[in-house]
Amino acid sequence: MDQVNWEQGYGLSPPSLCLRNGTTCGQGDVPIYAVEAETVADIQAAVKFSSTNNLRVAVKSSGHDLLGRSTAPSSLLIHTHKFQNISFVESTMTVGSGVYAKTVYEQGKVNGKIAVGAVAATVCLGGGWVQGAGHSALSPALGLGADNALEFEIVVASGELLKCSMLSVAEAPAAGGVIVSATFHVYPTFNATSGSIFLATENNTVSASLATLHAQHVFDWDSVNAGHYMSVTRNTSTNASIFFLNTYMPNMTASQSMALLAPFLNAALALPGVSLLSQDFTYGDINDALFADDDSVGFNIVYGSRLIPTATYRDSPSTVGEVILGLMVAGGKVAENAHISSAVHPAWRTAKMHLLTAGTWDDSASLAEIDQIRHLFQKVQLPIMEEIAGPNAGAYSNEADVLEPNFQTTFFGPNYGKLSAIKNKYDPNDLFIVGAGVGSERWDEWGLCRL
Repeated sequence: MDQVNWEQGYGLSPPSLCLRNGTTCGQGDVPIYAVEAETVADIQAAVKFSSTNNLRVAVKSSGHDLLGRSTAPSSLLIHTHKFQNISFVESTMTVGSGVYAKTVYEQGKVNGKIAVGAVAATVCLGGGWVQGAGHSALSPALGLGADNALEFEIVVASGELLKCSMLSVAEAPAAGGVIVSATFHVYPTFNATSGSIFLATENNTVSASLATLHAQHVFDWDSVNAGHYMSVTRNTSTNASIFFLNTYMPNMTASQSMALLAPFLNAALALPGVSLLSQDFTYGDINDALFADDDSVGFNIVYGSRLIPTATYRDSPSTVGEVILGLMVAGGKVAENAHISSAVHPAWRTAKMHLLTAGTWDDSASLAEIDQIRHLFQKVQLPIMEEIAGPNAGAYSNEADVLEPNFQTTFFGPNYGKLSAIKNKYDPNDLFIVGAGVGSERWDEWGLCRL
């Protein structure tokens, strides 16, 4: 797992840990069996073996799951990393479930195509990314990953290999199973400018003012369907912060992008306590802009998030100023694709931003301290965020809190009833269960015991 806290059995009785501090290791949340699948037959055999022997199943492509859903205690792991096939045919691309985003962009450039994909290089587009909707820096221009999905090949709980076309592609992620490959709509590649701006702020008050200013300017770049990521990293000891803005502007030169960002940047530098650390703009093929080697791993981190409506930014941008971390990945084409029938939460169609908070700790933290951090979002941060998002707001289920008590509404909205029926059809015995996933309300936190 990219985030090592998901390998720990904090909540097991007794806790089973493996810390990087010289203490004796337990099995933790790591599967006890694993199949390094190379063929569909390997997956089918693993699924049938798990079903016959009443084993919990975990499925992993890259281990990039931020909710820990690709690992489980006392389970059999089906690893799909070796499904590395990738092909382009006219306006479609088919990828194996183990293909990284960086490979998609490398091959996309060779073939003159661009696919909607993740910015993180090691995310697998045919894995959990698309099943959770799949946001991208290209989403304002081209929609979500799920909007562009055309077909899945998936091994379901019976061991059967199903091919789900556009008529049934909305059902595939809900059915429960192991994705073998996914086919996406792709587009002719184009040039774009990627930009990065780093600003320093003197204290938290200035940071909040800068975040509010950013909220007031998020519509400045809608005309070019720009995607962007914004973060505020706070130094708790000095109260100073680093504000980072990363933009992707399709078919814009560097000078054009700088001109579009100038009103925000000039206003930001006019705020007392704000200074420019650096700025950089690069023009070229969009595949090159999205390709990034970001293989940093080994953190203990948990998240909480909500999709923030466009109306909030238009009517009351000052309320956004207290949010610690924000990612601009909605709006534009995502809103236009509201007619597409899929499992995507309807909140995506009216959202302007996906806002995210994070909690971290090191291995020296006590179990009590870790438990406090793990529950901080639900107990402290969510009520604040609901002032921005509203009650019962949706969240991006790939970057969220696995402890969401009302995950059915938060992650799936009005689609949950239909998704639950689909799962019962293809996986009546709940062979495939993940935290805060369809049907998980029937199981304990670990997916081991029925409630």
